Amino acid sequence: MEETARHPLVVARLARDMTIKEFVTGIRAAAARRGLRSGTDEARVRKWQRGVEPNAESQMYIAEALGWPADVVRADDWPNWLPLTADGVVPLGPHSSVPALREAQRTAMERRTLLTISGAALSALAADWAHGPTAALAQVHDGKPIGEDFIVFLENTTRELASLDTEQRQHTAVLLDSYLSTVTDLLTRGRYTPALGLRLHTLAASLSQTVAWHRFDLGRHTHASQNWIAGLHNAYAAGDHDMGAGLLGDLAYQAAWRNDHTTAASILNHALTRAQNPAARCLLQLRLARTLAARDGQNERRAVLRALAAAEKHLNDAGTDRPAWCAWVSEADLAVDSGQALLDLGDIGRAHQLITEGERLLPAARDKTRGVFLTYRAASYLDQKEPEPAAAAATQSLLLARRIGAPRCVKLVDDLLPRFQPYRQAQGVQEFLQLAAA
Repeated sequence: MEETARHPLVVARLARDMTIKEFVTGIRAAAARRGLRSGTDEARVRKWQRGVEPNAESQMYIAEALGWPADVVRADDWPNWLPLTADGVVPLGPHSSVPALREAQRTAMERRTLLTISGAALSALAADWAHGPTAALAQVHDGKPIGEDFIVFLENTTRELASLDTEQRQHTAVLLDSYLSTVTDLLTRGRYTPALGLRLHTLAASLSQTVAWHRFDLGRHTHASQNWIAGLHNAYAAGDHDMGAGLLGDLAYQAAWRNDHTTAASILNHALTRAQNPAARCLLQLRLARTLAARDGQNERRAVLRALAAAEKHLNDAGTDRPAWCAWVSEADLAVDSGQALLDLGDIGRAHQLITEGERLLPAARDKTRGVFLTYRAASYLDQKEPEPAAAAATQSLLLARRIGAPRCVKLVDDLLPRFQPYRQAQGVQEFLQLAAA
């Protein structure tokens, strides 16, 4: 019975709150729209849910009964093509980690890129995570045996890929996708103990996070969201609350990037309920300060300053024992993010000092972050009506972003272009605008 309940067809049907009887009615209606008659009944649906594969024609009817066009069907990949959610978010549960990974893979196939995941759905997911079980959910699984040496190989290689310099990481997207697909297949079909399962879920969470940032940097927001969500499910299965909080923090960062600061603040407040590592809490507090300041800086001033003070304290408390996903958090990040928050509060002079200081402190290995920081510095110069140094910083950011393949940094520079138009006669501005147009 447990295997039946985990079948993707059951998950997809229940996500739409459909009984088997309603599902059968939908299948027959899909056939009737073609002038045909389907012999599908409840008994046949139950067979499909136990693993019997429907023919290609029935799969088209199944897609339409679930509210999706027939062109999502890949008949040779049953049941993996099934969409599992109505709103893009697989609900958290004891067996949700692999369905969430499959959902992310399906989204990456470009079939449902127009799906927008609502802020309400993301906030609800964060709330479910915050109130979920505290213990790991990883369980024994019986399939093809997996050797520990192979898992060690995957773990080590994944770490090496993640540690490459920014300029080299732009070449790793396809490789990371293949690793994540391999880990998903191991979780689905492999034989492993709870201990090895925990390591696989942890690896899936880490890979999903890295893949999500690749998608986000390319502006593929739906794909990024689904990978962060898949990572959250696997961190949940591994009982890694700091990792889960970090993945929620990434979803909040994306929401803030898209100017949905209400959703970002809601997600971050849920994430902070379980994050324990000081470095993790520092990062979450910095993001909370930024989004509160951007949402309503004057009315949120006290909350923003509290979050910044908390972030500074957590950074001072953070030692060398940090999760890999936030090991990079440093004085540079504290300075720049504090400066950005202060910009929204109207403290332009102090903000400019902090942003400049943070960019100076940043290590050479973090070139993509340097590109982002340089655009922040350019914006702070523009706020002070100093177009010459603004153009110099924006030019440096654009050249860097193009060299390392960082479209997100390029977009930040593009967003500044209208602000340079009144200063076309200032030194360096015309040259910058020509470079941006090239």
